[in-house]
Amino acid sequence: MKKKHLRIILSIAICLAVIAVLSVTAFAAGDVSGAIENTWNSAKSQVQTVVNNVVFPVIDMILAILFFVKVGTSYFEYRKHGQFEFAAPCILFACLIFTLTAPLYIWSIL
Repeated sequence: MKKKHLRIILSIAICLAVIAVLSVTAFAAGDVSGAIENTWNSAKSQVQTVVNNVVFPVIDMILAILFFVKVGTSYFEYRKHGQFEFAAPCILFACLIFTLTAPLYIWSIL
């Protein structure tokens, strides 16, 4: 029984020693925020172009396909059970409107 307690105490001590050694605070030398701002300002136009011309259209296409598929399946569920489920098509439509209009205002927020 004492060996078991000794092993547990020893393993906890080793874990605490490893945590203490590896948790040294690292400080940056220089103006880090200025470097980040300069990097963002130089790459901002390229990122905006890629996101506006590639990312948003891909997301819009995926959401449009999902919306029309969900409307179709909801219609068939309506024909089968007599109850139309509005929640999923409405959520997909709201997301589609959000992503279609996002390039107009997202860059002023960021």
